[in-house]
Amino acid sequence: MLELAVKTRHDLGKKAKHVRNKGGIPAVLYGYGIEAKPVEVDSRMFEKVWKETGETSLVSLLLEDGSRKTVLIHDVSEDVLRGNPIHVDFYAVRMDRELEADIPLVFVGEAEAVTSLGGVLVKVIHELPIRALPKDLPHEIEVDISSLRTFENQIFVKDISLPGGVELRMEPDQVIVLVEAPRSEEELAAMEQPAEVSLENIELAGKKEKEEKTESEESVTSENKEKKE
Repeated sequence: MLELAVKTRHDLGKKAKHVRNKGGIPAVLYGYGIEAKPVEVDSRMFEKVWKETGETSLVSLLLEDGSRKTVLIHDVSEDVLRGNPIHVDFYAVRMDRELEADIPLVFVGEAEAVTSLGGVLVKVIHELPIRALPKDLPHEIEVDISSLRTFENQIFVKDISLPGGVELRMEPDQVIVLVEAPRSEEELAAMEQPAEVSLENIELAGKKEKEEKTESEESVTSENKEKKE
């Protein structure tokens, strides 16, 4: 289990930018056995750990008083332009209670339907929703696509081998990945053609709209006249 040190954060609200200017990331620690507590973490150390653990692997959080909390990196807010972390949620877990998580899928191997037949790999599902004790949470789940030899082959959720202690939270008959046949030159050309619009239809639509507008105005005028009478 990777370790990450945090310290109590005193720059709150708009002052959080001071933490970032000093090379830190504002964060909050909450969850089992602890009240919500604002903390900060070194940005370089955090990014190194986050790269290895993601949001589904346990991290040992070292507090200023020497105590430790086993946490998940529950949520990370990123800068819209730069993509670097600007705020982190650490969630303290209870080791004897199951958690629900979405585990990223990693596709490995080569699909013959792609390499030999020129097909296009279509990833229908990118994450697998599971339930497990914190100690059993996988960082990622591999999907071997080498069985995709033809355009008829598909890999289903039920085909995935799950680690021990991990329970699936979705229907097993859902498709995870497949290979589509390449489009013909005629199909590609048809896709590039602009949609045909009939000038006659445009004129008729404009005429109809004008007539409806005129009828509406006449109706309003008639109603006003009746009220005056």
